[in-house]
Amino acid sequence: MRYEQRLIWVLGITFGFLFFDRNAASFLMPFIAKDLGFNYRQVGLIASALSFTWAVSAFLGGALSDRTGRRKPVLLTSALAFSACSFLSGLAGSFAALFAARFLMGLVEGPFMPVSQSLVAQESALGRRGHNMGVLQNFGSNLLGSFAAPLVLVSIAEHWSWRSAFFLAGVPGLVMALLIARYVREPPRSARRRAKASAADVVSYLTLLRYRNMMLCVLMSVFMVSWMVLGWVFLPLFYVKARQLSADQMKVLMSLLGLSAAFFSFIVPGLSDRLGRRPVVVAANLIGVLVPLAVLYFHGSLYVLGTLVFVGWAASGTFPLFMATIPSETIPARYVATAVGLAVGVGEIVGGVSAPAVAGSVADRYGLNAPLYIQAGCALIGALLALALKETAPSRVAAPARPSALAT
Repeated sequence: MRYEQRLIWVLGITFGFLFFDRNAASFLMPFIAKDLGFNYRQVGLIASALSFTWAVSAFLGGALSDRTGRRKPVLLTSALAFSACSFLSGLAGSFAALFAARFLMGLVEGPFMPVSQSLVAQESALGRRGHNMGVLQNFGSNLLGSFAAPLVLVSIAEHWSWRSAFFLAGVPGLVMALLIARYVREPPRSARRRAKASAADVVSYLTLLRYRNMMLCVLMSVFMVSWMVLGWVFLPLFYVKARQLSADQMKVLMSLLGLSAAFFSFIVPGLSDRLGRRPVVVAANLIGVLVPLAVLYFHGSLYVLGTLVFVGWAASGTFPLFMATIPSETIPARYVATAVGLAVGVGEIVGGVSAPAVAGSVADRYGLNAPLYIQAGCALIGALLALALKETAPSRVAAPARPSALAT
């Protein structure tokens, strides 16, 4: 129990700083776009570059970790490398240079979450699995990456420069690498299942999608990653350019996303442990529609707007459920990192890559309202997909049967 909690907090805080780096470009984009002369299409492509390589490396890194049975070296490498990429982002002097830096950042960040979730799934008691995996994925990432990041980074950009903000964002990863080296244990050899490189394994990975829940989780990942990335990328621009809010007002409203996600990282997965995965995912995804609708149509007090956005961002609490918890309760334990990498990878490639690029092009033609309409549609589809899930929560399934081999 003691190591279980230590593992969650060390990896969760590291993932928080990883998201601090990932989100930095979005929060700083009003300053970057003005300085380097970006159009909305280029703004979308910067986000897409990171999402694409994050997706590819999440799946490949998770599969490699499952195949070799090695977890800790992957985590250490990722923590050190994403800090270096943040420094490179601060040195960028053109669209091509920033695109390349974010492209590399996605490549090194991608494997961190699938490998971390595989460790937590192994160490967690059944009754706490949803809670633990939710805290790991959502608490630190949103408290640091979405709440603290806009407050800290925008303030630095206002007083010094957006380049200084990137330099600062790279420092914590170096510290967390030391903590991983000190406090995270490599699973003992007896607990590993080293997979042999064979044609049978390749077929097994492909058959993950034969599980209905796995297919639904991958599809949900596509639409809900789109929902989240569109919020990160276009809400700062919408607040400043369409709503004519100040940078200070924008950073406070954006920080509420992180505060909300950190809060609901306990509430949503915890409720799913008690009430079941399916009803909680359906309800929370549906609530996600509130964010773009409130920003588009509510023109009263900013305090009320902030409250609506805070409540609507509760949908972020479902991400660890459909990306990690439900897959881990559906497929054999041997393939957990691969399954998480698949859900993250496909979601990032199809949703994280295409959504901001397409929405940016549409915004150039139709205005900044368009990406928010797309965001609302994505949350609605995510809720509809969740209706078809097969329940997996141990508290709601009398004797959860975990398959010993993949279906063929």
